[in-house]
Amino acid sequence: MKIQKVLGIEGTAWSLSAAIVGHDQVYAEVSHPYVPESGGIHPMAAAQHHANHIGPIIRELLDRGIGFDGVAFSQGPGLGPCLRTVATAARALALAYDVPLMGVNHCVAHIEVGRWQTGCHDPVVLYVSGANSQVIAFRRGRYRVFGETLDIGIGNALDKFGRHLGLQHPGGPKIEALAREGKNYIKMPYVVKGMDLSFSGLMSAAKEAIEKHPVQDVCFSLQENAFAMLVEVTERALAHTSKEEVLVGGGVAANSRLQAMLDAMCRGRGAKFYAPPRRFLGDNGSMIAYTGLIQMEHGMTLGIPDSAVLPNFRVDDVVIPWL
Repeated sequence: MKIQKVLGIEGTAWSLSAAIVGHDQVYAEVSHPYVPESGGIHPMAAAQHHANHIGPIIRELLDRGIGFDGVAFSQGPGLGPCLRTVATAARALALAYDVPLMGVNHCVAHIEVGRWQTGCHDPVVLYVSGANSQVIAFRRGRYRVFGETLDIGIGNALDKFGRHLGLQHPGGPKIEALAREGKNYIKMPYVVKGMDLSFSGLMSAAKEAIEKHPVQDVCFSLQENAFAMLVEVTERALAHTSKEEVLVGGGVAANSRLQAMLDAMCRGRGAKFYAPPRRFLGDNGSMIAYTGLIQMEHGMTLGIPDSAVLPNFRVDDVVIPWL
């Protein structure tokens, strides 16, 4: 029996990636991330980067001679100029090869690639990336948001602090490395409001602390505080839903300290902790292709007139018929 495959393109922000995926494996993936020379992500500059490189990326993928049965693209949420660039390429491919087109919610894709790669079934999901910090779980046909940031995502917060230190984007991995050398905890704001979180005050406190304390201790304290907040709301969602699995996804989920804290919490509650391989945590074309494959199998395709991008696309806007 023929194995169905989908070509997926991710381009919500800094990452530009395309992959061909079937249920059995990732057949090919090509990426070309946008890295700003200074500061954070500039939407128009990132979109221009995507426009410059998406042709060569797709050409390299197609040159490998792997067939596909559908095309998927990151429809949102994300930066509008970047989303539109990727959507245009996906529409062109779908028309040229006369195959179905699928618009994929970026957040759902993080969850589905995590479930695929780890084998977990019905987890509470901690989704932590640049713009997003959400605790999500499946209920009544959709992924529901049980808690989220009230201001900035944890990834953006870390990157902002990293820029304050003069670190090149992305700042998160560099802060993680500095935090490993920290020994002294500095008290900082701990802002959990019910199931929601706030990181802006924590960032301000970290910027002030750097004037009085070693950078390693500030990075250590920043991580401990922010991650404790995230673990608390994840544990509360786990208790509320009576689920037995926790899955982590998004670029910040690659942080080893965050994973260790989540694992310890799960062991204390008799739950299982899952983290997919690092290559599937950050934004990648494989997660779009795989989720597009599931959607294609459930008839969730788009006509070209209905394929407009959705920069504010919520995870709970998506009906999930496969669970």
